[in-house]
Amino acid sequence: MDTITKKSLNTSFKQEVFEGLTNFPKYLSSKYIYDKKGDKLFQDIMAMPEYYLTNCEYDIIKTHTKAIAEIFQHKDDGFDLIELGAGDGKKTKVLLKYLSEHNVEFNYKPIDISQNAIDSLAKNLKQELPKVKVDPEIGEYLKVLERLKTFNKRKKAIVVLGSNIGNLLHPQAIDFLSKLKDTMAKDDLLFMGFDQKKDPEIILQAYNDKAGVTAAFNKNILERINTELDANFNTKNFRHWETYDPETGTAKSFLVAEKEMTVTIDAIALNIHFEKWETIHTEISQKYDDKIVEWLAKESGLRIENDFIDKKGYYKNYIFRRKKS
Repeated sequence: MDTITKKSLNTSFKQEVFEGLTNFPKYLSSKYIYDKKGDKLFQDIMAMPEYYLTNCEYDIIKTHTKAIAEIFQHKDDGFDLIELGAGDGKKTKVLLKYLSEHNVEFNYKPIDISQNAIDSLAKNLKQELPKVKVDPEIGEYLKVLERLKTFNKRKKAIVVLGSNIGNLLHPQAIDFLSKLKDTMAKDDLLFMGFDQKKDPEIILQAYNDKAGVTAAFNKNILERINTELDANFNTKNFRHWETYDPETGTAKSFLVAEKEMTVTIDAIALNIHFEKWETIHTEISQKYDDKIVEWLAKESGLRIENDFIDKKGYYKNYIFRRKKS
């Protein structure tokens, strides 16, 4: 890497784009798909009939609102409800509404990497649930974990919905869960969604919808690089491709170059050559069963206290606490 390039990598976005596209095989982090357009596309994905995850988790929270809320709350001095990857808050609002209507003392802290998502959520909550105390924050999961340790004056419930844990390979998931555990006191809990293993065709269709919304979502990372890093990707030259391995439970998303080409990214002084049919790996979505989740919890110093499953048996939300010493 020459001196000019080093100086040009002055943001994490630039650095990770450089590292991913100069690697072999090429990859890009899915977190950078999310900007204003990416957020809208993901909302469109969640509304697609093939994308069962949102409705299944919504069903769980809607069906078990009272039970979940009672586990969350602390009757003496209230609690802090901290959500990582809050997005549009559609599912969480069910809980927030219940807690507000029952005059439960709590603060809601939504955290998301997307400025657009956080701004929209804070604005909507002010209109829809004005009694709820909201303290929003922009940030990546791993970077906010250290700050979560400061929320130690009363019970906290950490919420991670949408099977966001599935974007991490198992070693990364254990590391993430271990760091979450380190932020938790004995009364704290973690409420997390895990998409379950099921008919492989159902999973494959969820990430390969016929309308092409998921394809547009994945290609949005190229458009963001074009806009923010002054690149010249032609997204029409890339095909979205999805795979699912039922043995490992891993769904993978790729962008496949349909022709040989060279792409210039001026902001980081980089020319990237693509061979025909070369790939960019953009996203994974891991699927689970109880044994895998129990293993992840054990390796991370957590224990499963309870779980809730949707009517179809497609999806589960688990409640974790720290292992007893």
